[in-house]
Amino acid sequence: MSPMTQLMGRPILGVPSELGTRSALADLLTGVRTALLTLAVVAVPVLGLWVIAPFGDDSAADAARVASALWLLGHGAPLTRGEAEAPLTMAPLLLTACSAVLLCRAGRRIGRRGRLHWRAPLALCAGYLLVAAGAVAQCAVPEAGLRARPLPDLAAVAVLAGLSVGYGVRSAGGRPGVIGGPGVVGGPGAAGSGRAGGAPRALDRLPAWARPPGAFPVAARAGLAWLLGAAAVGGTVLTVAVVLGQAGRSAHGLGSDPAAYLGMLLASAILLPNAVVWAAAYALGPGFTVGTGTVAAPLGTHLAAVPDFPLLALVAPDGGPDWRLLACALPFAAGVVPALLLGRAGVAPAVAATADDWPVDRNGAPHVVWTADGERADGGGREPEAAGWGAAGTAVAVLLAAVVAGVGAGVVAWAAGGTLGAGRMAELGPVAWQVAAATAAWFAVVAVPVALAARWWAMRSRATSWRDRLGRWTVRRTAPVRVALHRLLARASELRSPLARWRERRAAVDIDGEPDPLDG
Repeated sequence: MSPMTQLMGRPILGVPSELGTRSALADLLTGVRTALLTLAVVAVPVLGLWVIAPFGDDSAADAARVASALWLLGHGAPLTRGEAEAPLTMAPLLLTACSAVLLCRAGRRIGRRGRLHWRAPLALCAGYLLVAAGAVAQCAVPEAGLRARPLPDLAAVAVLAGLSVGYGVRSAGGRPGVIGGPGVVGGPGAAGSGRAGGAPRALDRLPAWARPPGAFPVAARAGLAWLLGAAAVGGTVLTVAVVLGQAGRSAHGLGSDPAAYLGMLLASAILLPNAVVWAAAYALGPGFTVGTGTVAAPLGTHLAAVPDFPLLALVAPDGGPDWRLLACALPFAAGVVPALLLGRAGVAPAVAATADDWPVDRNGAPHVVWTADGERADGGGREPEAAGWGAAGTAVAVLLAAVVAGVGAGVVAWAAGGTLGAGRMAELGPVAWQVAAATAAWFAVVAVPVALAARWWAMRSRATSWRDRLGRWTVRRTAPVRVALHRLLARASELRSPLARWRERRAAVDIDGEPDPLDG
């Protein structure tokens, strides 16, 4: 076979070799494909609207620039609009979630490989950034309605891509390293080794009676449960506002033709997660701003002129507290589920004490000696029963979960806000630190008593009655007597009765033919 034939027959996309790796080109193309998929989610509706729009001034290049600008905006990239270069930083979270999910899936596929090299996720992110660079170049021209800022936009895309791919690789159990070196994760046992740690060192400094061992993973899951509950609260508030508000009339007023109406629905759809976060911030108490010097909160609303947009038409009118204050009762329901999780996690399940765990003697009988304190004299300790957190440890775990939920809510609130221009529209959305503080406070107020009550109920249902305790005490106290009786019966079974000995002698006489002295 000639060298040219060998070269042509070699797979260019890097079929997994004996080392279980793929070529960097394959990972690069995977990143390009992932970016094009996320871009298609935006480009297809935008180009469809351009086709059915009755306006003939815009070209296909203008529609492509709008799609690229929206795609960049979905990654948190700052843009400018108009000749005054007014800033535009509000990211539609629906596009952000779509991009993050696809990047996580690509990273998870990389993490499932038997051997993982550090250049695999790097090549994936590089391929994604190649498409981002093309989108930035397309939006950087002077005739673009939404102009890009190359360095900040590429940095924003790189941050989202790196975090999403890294999470996907980590969730699949992989950790980039050097092939054949200690950084390679290649077995099922190593998959969980990266998750075993994570408990803050501050918990180790607490006294033993207030230290909840292994509480950080449970607190993280409880914080995530709270965030999901808060999202449900926001969705409920938003649904009530849509039913009772003026969103439909505003959309019909702005949509003079089918293309404009569909465009308004598309813009509202990609901003729907932002509206859910705003509604959740409203239910938590801090509310949100719709421009500088404005606030929309249950305790009072103070607004100026707002843009005519369906989602902004849902904002309550100016005034003091009214029936909308009932929205503040919803966070109580959101905190019940994580509180129950933490309360039940603080109670360790009892381990049944079976006879298989007891030592036995040479005759196979259980040989357990109990002291007056209920301890086993052979060093086995008390009756097996796992230790829980305790009331103070459960409260500490709840406070830790409150901090986790507060940080997560603050990050989400920061991502859901932004600016739509200079001047009065420079502040839109909830204030991140206020939402974080309100979330932590709500979580602590609701979850601490509910978790302690759940722990008390679990301990009460697991507690034994006085009859069971009396039975266990009787078993422990009578153990030596039962062991001695077992040994006596075992030895007695080895002794032969007089009748058995007489029968043996008669059998011996019959065989030998000699008279038995007992027969006289």
